[in-house]
Amino acid sequence: MPGDLPDFPVSPAKRAALIERMRRLGVSESDFEESFTKSSGPGGQNVNKVETCVIFRHISTGFTVRHQVSRHQALNRFMARRLMMDELEARKLGAESARQKEIWKVRKQKARRSRRAKEKILRDKHIQSAKKEMRKPAF
Repeated sequence: MPGDLPDFPVSPAKRAALIERMRRLGVSESDFEESFTKSSGPGGQNVNKVETCVIFRHISTGFTVRHQVSRHQALNRFMARRLMMDELEARKLGAESARQKEIWKVRKQKARRSRRAKEKILRDKHIQSAKKEMRKPAF
């Protein structure tokens, strides 16, 4: 099962969280195909010579994740697995996934306020303004 994960340069807590997440989703390391390629962008000679970009593919769904943020291949491998778990979780859980909850939260924050809520905010601002006016020195 997921306990056969390669060794990554992350804390034991992060590694355990990834293993638990893989177990919860019912996937194992054998369900994935991993390949490497050269990254692009800043990084100098390391980027030009070493294959640090990870291409991580879930065999049964065909979903592919490509990760090249870090200059270290081992860290990119770990992050690619986390991204894959995010995607598999979103597909499996749908609206209940953490990603969907975050999207809903942002939409709720951006939603327009009702007229009554706007009036209340303005009333509170006027009260605060009046308090500050009272604090000014009398000349």
